[in-house]
Amino acid sequence: MSLLALRGLGKHYGAVRALHGVDLDVAAGEVLGICGDNGAGKSTLLKLISGAQTPDAGSIQLRGETVQLRSPRAALSLGIATIYQDLALAEDLPVYQNIFMGAELTRPSPLPGLRLLDKAAMRRAADGYLRELGITLPDVQRPVRDLSGGQRQAVAIARALRWSASLVIMDEPTAALGVAETARVLALIRRLNQAGRTVLLVSHNMDDVVAVCQRVVILKKGEKAMERNLAGVGADQLAHWVMTGRG
Repeated sequence: MSLLALRGLGKHYGAVRALHGVDLDVAAGEVLGICGDNGAGKSTLLKLISGAQTPDAGSIQLRGETVQLRSPRAALSLGIATIYQDLALAEDLPVYQNIFMGAELTRPSPLPGLRLLDKAAMRRAADGYLRELGITLPDVQRPVRDLSGGQRQAVAIARALRWSASLVIMDEPTAALGVAETARVLALIRRLNQAGRTVLLVSHNMDDVVAVCQRVVILKKGEKAMERNLAGVGADQLAHWVMTGRG
């Protein structure tokens, strides 16, 4: 049984057909690349799976059951976490508060009926999530604005761990990063996968895709053009497939 299955998924924006008849199976524990030129439908597909938008046609099945993902929070509640290119981090807040944003830990207050933020517990847990990813920060009380691009990606991924996500969608995670930071982010993806998480990697970077993905799905003009195993495939060959939609 697939962890995620899409059947006939479609989305229109007025007269524009952004996605049409997409069938896709994602196995539990795999890293799947989603590739395609600009306008191929990648962003639309991401939005439908993440709950940011609802499909006009078709269905989404999770663990064999049809689900209605009417909002990102609904998707999160089912274990689907999306890390967008802008990461959606609050730069002026410390690392631990970003990890627990929207799911803060509390403790009883001396006043009846009130609870206080348990900042100490959140700091300890945040440090644990980062260590699970192989990341050690000197201080989880540092504001996010002081972190490097790779460290920010780690914070966003740690937030997905906090939500107990079984499926993590990553949108262009290495965009605008240097070589060293890109290598760190790819290492984070591998560690997520080793921990049993399923990852959907949406990327224009063919080197990144062949480095961490087991399979790739290529979209073209809103449809699934091809689907291939990536064993033994190089970045140049993958780029050819993306350009032609054939392989």
